[in-house]
Amino acid sequence: MTETYRGSIASRLGVNMYEIDEGNPHIVVDQDAVRASGVAPMLERICPAHVYSVEADGTLSAEWAACLECGTCLALAPEAVSWRYPAGAMGVVYREG
Repeated sequence: MTETYRGSIASRLGVNMYEIDEGNPHIVVDQDAVRASGVAPMLERICPAHVYSVEADGTLSAEWAACLECGTCLALAPEAVSWRYPAGAMGVVYREG
């Protein structure tokens, strides 16, 4: 029988497992491009894993270790976000079901 996860998005994302490649982020934010394009609030809203946060000073931070590797940020703002898949066997650990 398949287990169903109920609850908030945050609680469901909390059961994900990640293999973290410390010191080797797969997301790099170009702050100049973010400021020029004004895309920060949209990136913060559109990311299903809530990886992006707009800071008080207007910069965009990325908690890349929580990334689901969907590529939505790259599709939205290729000029502002440098995104690639993590190194082999790193990143989110997908599970069946």
